[in-house]
Amino acid sequence: MRYDKGHKDLTRQRIIEVASRQFREQGVAAVGLAGIMSDAGLTNGAFYAHFDSKEDLVREVLSHAGFRTKLSRAAENGTGLAGAIRDYLSQNHRDNPGKGCPTSALVAEIARHPKATRDAFTGKVNDVIELIAGGVDALSDAERRRKAVAIYALMVGTLQLARAVNDKRLSGEILQSGADEAVALAGQPGT
Repeated sequence: MRYDKGHKDLTRQRIIEVASRQFREQGVAAVGLAGIMSDAGLTNGAFYAHFDSKEDLVREVLSHAGFRTKLSRAAENGTGLAGAIRDYLSQNHRDNPGKGCPTSALVAEIARHPKATRDAFTGKVNDVIELIAGGVDALSDAERRRKAVAIYALMVGTLQLARAVNDKRLSGEILQSGADEAVALAGQPGT
């Protein structure tokens, strides 16, 4: 059967989107290819027309993820880096990991993946740090970078901790405190 031009690219993108959501909700190890392909409305055999392995798919998911969207939205609505931090450390993001940042959902798991996957992840982390550094108030590039590293680590750790506790009040307190400190470290107005 012949498909329209672009069908393969759209199918590949659908697989990436389904896998991304499932990985963030359940973890990479808990998700099987059969479930991904079923949710994408495809057969298991179709997977290998798009990816060499599950690990190849994991790397692709990591490369498509980004803080750039939150930062772009924050710039458009005038809240800048402080707005992006508060959006990242929101109850909505905490409660919807399948639609959120793969770093906070997968960081501990990625540490146990092969070097190629960790290399892809490292590249994305560096990209996010550079984006954050662009919005940090500091006198030198080195200071902006140092603060951006700390802000990103604070954001990811805060979100992980807020998701892990089973007390919503404590979780909210963790989110608020982390956001306040990250915004202060960035030298941003409180928003």
